[in-house]
Amino acid sequence: MNGWIILDKPVGLGSTQAVGAVKRVCREAGLGKVKVGHGGTLDPLASGVLPIALGEATKLCGRMLDASKVYAFTIAFGIETAGLDAEGEVVATSEVRPTRAEVEAILPRFTGAIEQVPPAYSAIKIDGERAYDRARKGEAVEMKARGVVIHSLRHAGLDPASMDADEAWTPDQVRGDEKAGSKGLDDITLTAHVSKGTYIRSLARDIAHALGTVGHVTMLRRTKAGPFTLDQAISLDKLNAFGQGAAQSDVILPLEAGLVDIPALDLSPEAAGAIRQGRVWTGGSTQDGLYWGRDSEKRPVALIEALAGTLKVVRGFNL
Repeated sequence: MNGWIILDKPVGLGSTQAVGAVKRVCREAGLGKVKVGHGGTLDPLASGVLPIALGEATKLCGRMLDASKVYAFTIAFGIETAGLDAEGEVVATSEVRPTRAEVEAILPRFTGAIEQVPPAYSAIKIDGERAYDRARKGEAVEMKARGVVIHSLRHAGLDPASMDADEAWTPDQVRGDEKAGSKGLDDITLTAHVSKGTYIRSLARDIAHALGTVGHVTMLRRTKAGPFTLDQAISLDKLNAFGQGAAQSDVILPLEAGLVDIPALDLSPEAAGAIRQGRVWTGGSTQDGLYWGRDSEKRPVALIEALAGTLKVVRGFNL
């Protein structure tokens, strides 16, 4: 059992709980004990794309953790909470409400390579202990700033549950936005394409501060993780149906679905055999770079680095 289940994680479910649910459903489906891992933690208060790897696909979880993500999120202005989200005590308030035009004007400041301070309520370890555990005990938690990259950041203008990060506005939506541009906003929904390690809650806090107010995240939805989008995601109900006999093809994507952003390399039987054994294959003329090698039956063999006419295994698949 090797492949991906892309879960549309609901609010209230933790990533570890989601992995547990997949393990349970696999047992119910008669698949026995299956190695399971996820490709990027999603907060319980967040929803959306959670890639869950099965079997040999778990070898790609590291790549998925390093992949960029796309989020839709709503900032509510006027209140900042300890956790920078809808839970936690209020730590600051403000009567200032920015206009949409002011928000739009500030967004370029938060695009590109930026420094951000992660929330105290985060899974980052400080002296071997999770920051959120220290914060919940009432300890003062000093988080260090770190560099992240915001590839794009803009006003959503559409239903965050269904929009694509690059989807264009219609003329009617543009006109409606122009009319609302001079009014103070209680909240606004943005979309962000971000690098690994980016905390949307911190981004929302910093945007609010730059606008002379405070704010917190009231809605956070991941619409893309690495190559996976909401179009490929399934609900918990559909996942549970798999445990009751629904077709595997309706739920599980093949291992190579997590490799679509890497070019495929067709291997000769001799090269495939050598690479399966972990040996370096020489004599090729492939351009330098990272590939996923496949055999004559189109089965993934390994992640491969091509360099100066040689093919070297980065991560082998036992299929």
